Amino acid sequence: MLLTGLMLLSLGTARAAYHEPNCAPGRSAITHLFEWRWDDIADECERFLGPYGYCGIQISPPSENAVVSSRPWWERYQPVSYKLVTRSGDENAFRDMVSRCNQVNVRIYADAVVNHMTGPGNGHGTGGSYYNEGTLQYSGVPYGPNDFNNHANCHTSDGGVQDYNDPNQVRNCRLVGLADLAMSKDYVRGKVAGYLNHLIDLGVAGFRVDAAKHMWPGDLKAVFGQLKNLRSDVFGSNKQPFIFQEVIDQGGEAIKGEEYLSTGRITNFKFGLELARVFRRQNAMKWLYNFGEGWGMWSGNDVVNFVDNHDNQRGHGGAGGVLTYADPRNYKMATAFMLAHPYGFPRLMSSFSFSNSEQGPPNNNGQIAHVTVNPDMTCGGGWVCEHRWRQIYNMVAFRNIAGSEPLNNWWSGADYQIAFSRGNKAFIAFNRESFDLDANLQTGLPQGAYCDVISGDLENGRCTGSTVYVGGDGRASIHVCAQCFDPVLAIHVGAKIGQRTRRIG
Repeated sequence: MLLTGLMLLSLGTARAAYHEPNCAPGRSAITHLFEWRWDDIADECERFLGPYGYCGIQISPPSENAVVSSRPWWERYQPVSYKLVTRSGDENAFRDMVSRCNQVNVRIYADAVVNHMTGPGNGHGTGGSYYNEGTLQYSGVPYGPNDFNNHANCHTSDGGVQDYNDPNQVRNCRLVGLADLAMSKDYVRGKVAGYLNHLIDLGVAGFRVDAAKHMWPGDLKAVFGQLKNLRSDVFGSNKQPFIFQEVIDQGGEAIKGEEYLSTGRITNFKFGLELARVFRRQNAMKWLYNFGEGWGMWSGNDVVNFVDNHDNQRGHGGAGGVLTYADPRNYKMATAFMLAHPYGFPRLMSSFSFSNSEQGPPNNNGQIAHVTVNPDMTCGGGWVCEHRWRQIYNMVAFRNIAGSEPLNNWWSGADYQIAFSRGNKAFIAFNRESFDLDANLQTGLPQGAYCDVISGDLENGRCTGSTVYVGGDGRASIHVCAQCFDPVLAIHVGAKIGQRTRRIG
């Protein structure tokens, strides 16, 4: 019995490694500023993300990459070296961004592309390093032919993954023709760990690990075992980097997400697909009462959730099927649910608009264009900036206010009408039916007048949108019209009239 207990304790300790997001107190959601420049991200931390309570940012890969004709977004996923020189900026700009964001309690999570190098071709990368995929020479690292997987351990005819039901192929062969690093070799592990440690030295809080399912869990464990703790002057002592690994497991896969839980969290691709079905009225909303583990997903402490990401909003990386900014009504509802529900750790998408799946970010002669901000706080110039939509950033505040409060007072009035509270801190109602939601519901909140943060804000002691009156018994008359621009209502104790409010600083 003692031995069993010790084994369980050991397992729990192992699974806790790299799972903590390292958010500043009172913050609980991150956003992906896809393909933004480092200087624009630094500005955004100071002017918006810090004041509006965001925990942090997933950034695009910071390592030197191949320069591909027409400059598609995916060139960032073809590393040439681990120098910090990309279209987003050089190492000095990167260092400045991380420092400025940390100073306003916004964390930086780097997208780490370490499974592979480039696809076919040769030339010079964004930092000037020469590479030749044909001879497997990458002078900027340096890597040579002995540092890559080959026919000795990949037995397909073309050296690429041909059968995703074969774990050996998935992990030892080339992903879409990209030169596959031999992560089993100490030299390669050392180079990858050195790159990640350099980013830690610069102040990042963690990493999104690209194509993690294409690497053996034991190899990743060996690499991460060489990582430093985070900088104590920023994060406190003995803090590990947050690691969330791209493992596409939607069921029926030969490689299971749980294989990677000892080396961090995993990206939960089931989450957005299931919410898309619900908010497109393909599966009843009333069944969301036990969303997460009750739907066959992993523990909330093991996942990073998202409605869409840079891959599947383009039909890649999980084959699409998700809601995106192109369907704003349903997208905002699904995002509001993600931020209101306590399951998992949420990541928001902040996109640029695109007309084809290859298209790179807004640019000036190949250089990424600065993000422009409109007077109403939205973005222009081809930048979508979902993280700046009022219905989304106010739900980030909702999640911060709700904190660790449990889901209470679940109500479903029809297949597509639900409401619930988060303890006595916050309450939300959704209506995706063709008729209005009109009901007297238990909100769990203290008596008072509250601003609906979906339709407006609390400004100068008044609501710019709808007002909800909660009685002494915690009940309120809730109205959510079916034809509303946003058929959601959300209230919380931070937007109560007569109470002094403040932004998280």
